[in-house]
Amino acid sequence: MSTQKTKAGMIAIVGRPNVGKSTLTNALVGEKIAIVSNKPQTTRNRICAVVDRGGSQFVFMDTPGLHKARTRLGDYMVGVVRQSVSDVDAALLLVEPIPHVGAPEEELIKRLEALKVPTVLVINKIDTVKKEELLAVIAAYTELHSFAAVMPISAREGDGVKALLDEVEGYLPEGPWLFPEGMTTDQPERQVCGEILREKLLLCLDKEVPHGTAVELTKFSERDDEVIECDATIYCEKESHKGIIIGKKGAMLKKISTLAREDMEKFMGTKIYLQTWVKVKENWRDNVNLIHNFGYRED
Repeated sequence: MSTQKTKAGMIAIVGRPNVGKSTLTNALVGEKIAIVSNKPQTTRNRICAVVDRGGSQFVFMDTPGLHKARTRLGDYMVGVVRQSVSDVDAALLLVEPIPHVGAPEEELIKRLEALKVPTVLVINKIDTVKKEELLAVIAAYTELHSFAAVMPISAREGDGVKALLDEVEGYLPEGPWLFPEGMTTDQPERQVCGEILREKLLLCLDKEVPHGTAVELTKFSERDDEVIECDATIYCEKESHKGIIIGKKGAMLKKISTLAREDMEKFMGTKIYLQTWVKVKENWRDNVNLIHNFGYRED
């Protein structure tokens, strides 16, 4: 680092499920650290994504989508969102280009107003609508709250991401960096690899089955030949789900494991030897001890 003045700050990315928070997180960092799925409630933990640019360090917090909790795991996820906006330098409210403000957005806006957090309205998925349609979206939101800025983007295409960084840089306070230079996430490599496997479950399985799954890595160690041995147990809530995950003659589990291993190798930059097992833990999403065991902790 040079002797120039440095800036660093925490920025929460909030919004309802499936608006593209994880896609935006990955676009900001320039590599995959948060899992992405077209199914809602993909992110369960708060994930810090670190971006170094010049003398500035941005620490973005990708949060679970704010939704009506129906299980103890759901309660935990909503709690993560509320905690995440309580001590940040700025917040990005990510919304879809729809000219209507829903109840989740209204709740987030009220909370951000109470905390007096500078909030940027980020309208995502602008590649799916005509530009003139955005005016009605902007009007609907700016009637409710005086946003620090309004930024239309496409996280998937990368449009507007650099301009968003430029805007957010103005909210970073002067001070030392919060993470070592070059660090892109606060998540341990082991945890990122576990999340990659869970992403492939979301990708390959239908409807409710993926949300009743959790992944536990029971082994994550490097051999002398620099191959990482990774043993993973996939937990599901029903015996019938176990059969679906394994598939006919193990075909589905093999597909999920192959896709996961390929992405793990890209992330780790080395070969991965992945072994997967499937076990049943009924109603684990309402069991606080199991929720904690699977890595979902308030701290």
